Amino acid sequence: MNKDDILLEVSHLKQYFPVAGTNKFVKAVDDVSFFIKKGETFGLVGESGCGKTTTGRSILRLTEPTSGKIVYDGNVIFDSENKIKADMLPYRRKMQIVFQDPYASLDPRMTVGDIVGEALDIHKLYKTKAERRERILELLSTVGLNSEHANRYPHEFSGGQRQRIGIARALAVNPQFIVCDEPVSALDVSIQAQVVNMFEDLQKKMGLTYLFIAHDLSIVNHISNRIGVMYLGHMVELADSDELIFHPMHPYTKSLISAIPIADPNTARASKRIILNGDVPSPVNPPSGCPFRTRCPYADEICAQKKPEFNEVKPGHYAACHHLDLTKHLSQGGIL
Repeated sequence: MNKDDILLEVSHLKQYFPVAGTNKFVKAVDDVSFFIKKGETFGLVGESGCGKTTTGRSILRLTEPTSGKIVYDGNVIFDSENKIKADMLPYRRKMQIVFQDPYASLDPRMTVGDIVGEALDIHKLYKTKAERRERILELLSTVGLNSEHANRYPHEFSGGQRQRIGIARALAVNPQFIVCDEPVSALDVSIQAQVVNMFEDLQKKMGLTYLFIAHDLSIVNHISNRIGVMYLGHMVELADSDELIFHPMHPYTKSLISAIPIADPNTARASKRIILNGDVPSPVNPPSGCPFRTRCPYADEICAQKKPEFNEVKPGHYAACHHLDLTKHLSQGGIL
């Protein structure tokens, strides 16, 4: 693959947060590596607390990473080894985020016009007030809102409309790359499809690249070209979306896929839900070796002693597990 096709490259990213009053750390993101190609949607899935959002925020350096390397469009914006921390202001025009909570992410004291126009003010993207107003109305129209909405306040809108305002704000600077941080999880199911379809339409029109973070694997599969699966701060599997859904390798991925609702009742009855035992361990005291071993039906001594490497098992399909052959054999036998 041509290096010029890659927009974002993340290598060995770590994000540790100190625990107050102790010398311990919450290992929110622990040695995560992946890349995103220009114009694609890269999905990131996993349970709540697995480090998905922290990964997205660390990439944008809204939270400074503990260590690792981040390369955006050929430019190193963070490298702990070489002590590189690029000035992020020019990159804010290229990299944006749509936050998870449409209720908390909008300033209740600002009108919608000022919320969307704030980025235009910061980056000086207009010459006259009339040009600013015209651009704001154009952005609102792009996300399905009208000119009357510009003078209203966030509390006057529904959750779906607020998320559209958040998307308009992200689009204001004509970005190349948007981190979509669970952008539909706080919305009604009927509204979720509208917002996901809007993301797809905007991507076609504007050539956008997305990091799409969610815990609903069916939504991620619908919108994503490739999917990464995270567990306890680690990337455990990564593949093309159809490859991941139809040929999962990691036992955690198989459990997530088994939880996807199936519309056909006959198929649903025939399918077997994989229930994981126990709870997710604390990221303050993660288990030794494989992070998933405390809930894995195949865990043995080597899993406790050695962390599995995140390797390319077949072209484009990566997984971190000591027993991939065993999981494949047992899944064919109906146990997984």
